[in-house]
Amino acid sequence: MVDDSNDLETIAIAPITPDDVESFHRALDLVARERKYLSFLKAPPLDQTRRFVLDRIARGDPGFIAVVRGEVVGWCDISRHDRRIHAHRGALGMGIVASHRGRGLGLRLINATLTQARKVGFVRVELCVHADNARAIALYDKVGFVREGVQRDAICIDGQYGDTIMMAIVERENADG
Repeated sequence: MVDDSNDLETIAIAPITPDDVESFHRALDLVARERKYLSFLKAPPLDQTRRFVLDRIARGDPGFIAVVRGEVVGWCDISRHDRRIHAHRGALGMGIVASHRGRGLGLRLINATLTQARKVGFVRVELCVHADNARAIALYDKVGFVREGVQRDAICIDGQYGDTIMMAIVERENADG
């Protein structure tokens, strides 16, 4: 667990545990209901979220949360692909509740998650980000993700279509590029 003593409130970055599921679900729902950043517009039901978290923990997939006064205010996780030929790669998901954005939590969360991902054998981590999410794109650029393509009209929120950008980071010894 890492504490940020420069902030007025202590923000801890820690691996997600089964005890964090309900608080994670609340944070997920807050970000989803902003209708801007995630691939859903409200959190899945609590039992489905619990299953997701417990399955990821059991599989050893990296997942970290940012916690303030016992409440989750951000998360970053990587879900390993199921098929054996794709097991070296995973999909990254993350979010920060609005009241805690702009404090460097995203960088701390993604660095912790990517470090753990390398330790457990991930070679490639990929994501799709809404093309108008400049803050997230800048973060992904900063930590070494590269753009691999654009999916035109990949999302539709309230009748408005938008593009997503596919990004990935590959870290393999002797990578050819």
